[in-house]
Parts: sequence; C-alpha cells; structure tokens
Amino acid sequence: MTPPGPSSKWADLAPRAASAAVMIAVGTACVVAGGVWFQMVTVFVTAVMIWELWIMIEPQLPTPGMLLAALVASVLSGQLAIQEPWGLLLFLVAPVAGALALRRERVTFLLFALAVQLAGWGLVTFRIDYGFFWLLWLIMVVVMTDVAGYFAGRLFGGPKFWPKVSPKKTWSGTVAGWVGAALVGFLFQNFTRAGLEIVPLSVLLSIASQWGDIAESALKRRMGVKDSSQLIPGHGWLFDRFDAMLGASLFMLFITAVFGVPGAPA
Repeated sequence: MTPPGPSSKWADLAPRAASAAVMIAVGTACVVAGGVWFQMVTVFVTAVMIWELWIMIEPQLPTPGMLLAALVASVLSGQLAIQEPWGLLLFLVAPVAGALALRRERVTFLLFALAVQLAGWGLVTFRIDYGFFWLLWLIMVVVMTDVAGYFAGRLFGGPKFWPKVSPKKTWSGTVAGWVGAALVGFLFQNFTRAGLEIVPLSVLLSIASQWGDIAESALKRRMGVKDSSQLIPGHGWLFDRFDAMLGASLFMLFITAVFGVPGAPA
C-alpha cells in the first residue's frame, strides 16, 4: 500500500475552510446585529444540534428528532423572552421528553441535550449582558484555538492527546491552541479594563473549548458514527462545527455566574 503523501495531511483543508468561511460570514453578521437576529440564529443552531444528537442515537427514526428540535426551538425562544428564574426549569422539558422517547442511551441524550440548550441560552445572554465586544473575544478564542491546533497538529504531529477518544488530536496542536488563545487575550487586554488576567482566562476558555470537541468525539465513538449528521456529506454539520463553542459557552456561564468577566461592563 502506498503511504499517504504530504498533501494528504491537508486533504480536508479546502472543505473545512469553505464551510468555515460561510459560517463565519453568517455568524459575524448576526453577532454584530445582535438582538433578535443573533437570538434566531442561536435558537436554530441549538435546535439542529439537538436533532443531530437524536440522529446519532436513533438514525432510523428521524421524525421524532425533528419534532424534538421544534420543541427545543419553542422552549428556548420562550426562555429568552421570559428571563425569569423559574424559566430555568424549562431546560428539562426537551431533554427529558427526548430521553423518555428513546429506546437506548437515555442518560447520554439527557446530559448532552441539557448541555446544548444551556450553551445556546448562555451565548445569547452573554451577548445581552456583556455586548458585542466581549462575545467577539469569546468567539476569537475558540476560533484561534481551532486554527492554531489544526495547523500545529498537521505541521508538527507528535504524541496524541487522547488517541482512544480523539485519534487526530495531538499535544502539539493542543498546546498551540492554548498559545493562540493567550495571544487573543493579550490583544484584547489592550482594548479593555481587564488587564493581564484576561490572558489566563483566555487559556482556560481555550481548554474548555477543546473539551467540548473531545466530548463530541467521545459521543461519536460511543455511537459508532464518523459525523454528527450527513447534512454536509463527509463533514457532518452543526454539532461537528460548534462542539468547541459548546464547551466554551458552558465555561463562560460558570465564570460569569461566579466571578463575572474582569474589566467587562457589569
């Protein structure tokens, strides 16, 4: 068998770049617009991710997954409109309904569905509470982590980070992601009142985003699938593209609830 040539390392670069360019263009426009536009896109992405989660577990039964996605969109839209403490209980509606409807992996679905809903809600509330600039910081940390990790991993290779769960992730790519996130934090501290504490915070956010990616890799391995869905054949779709943002959003929910963001508006 002919060993793969150097170009094989970059075989997925073109489709990754093309899909990323489209999502960045749409996402940037919605983040800048804020308000109902950002909310609608976030609700849509959250609902599709719930559908993809269902499909990974029950690929032969897509219709209940579609109905569940519609339920998630309705519930999340209601939560964002209510903004009352009791509205947090609504997070359980779709995850519990989906878990009860499944024949297997009920706990897996419940935990991941709850995490996806919390992350979607967290992104919208983070945009409302802290504004465009700080959401841009969060997104740039996640994007830089992914980009730096991709290129460093392909260029330098080396020991695998966790081969049983994520065979392609290397320590060189992982550390490069931290360095890239630190650079983003250092850049942003020049334009905020946060000071240098935003640098280690950016690194922690980077680590959280990487664990979001690892969690989805573990889920796909458990389900025996390569991609979260076949909406983009061979490349999955939203769950595969937003798994890192899932981890980052959940981390920022915790940070803002306990500490707040240093230097950000209250």
